[in-house]
Amino acid sequence: FDEFNRIQVEVLSVIAQQMLTVTQAIRAKKDMFEFLGGEIPLNRRFGVFITMNPGYAGRAELPDNLKSLFRPVAMMVPDYGLIAEIMLYSEGFGNAKKLSRKMVSLYALSSEQLSKQDHYDF
Repeated sequence: FDEFNRIQVEVLSVIAQQMLTVTQAIRAKKDMFEFLGGEIPLNRRFGVFITMNPGYAGRAELPDNLKSLFRPVAMMVPDYGLIAEIMLYSEGFGNAKKLSRKMVSLYALSSEQLSKQDHYDF
């Protein structure tokens, strides 16, 4: 799930209970388990992956019972120049290295000088 911490805290609490039910069934190595009032088969390869962008307005902290079900993974800022270069080369641009540097400069200047509005996502 992308931007998981945009979900309302009340809904996150319900999700935490449901995730705990599934996690306990996996740990107990069950073939079937009760979920939302019904007996369903368990796929032990089940996994949930979430992304979060902390620090933005409107983002909630995960409740502790939900936070304990996930392992954090550190992320780093990608090399935008390399990404742009590869995309340009894949589209057939011969001078992709030079163009990618210009694109990165364009986006950096845009993110610094344009107003902070939701429809910009630099």
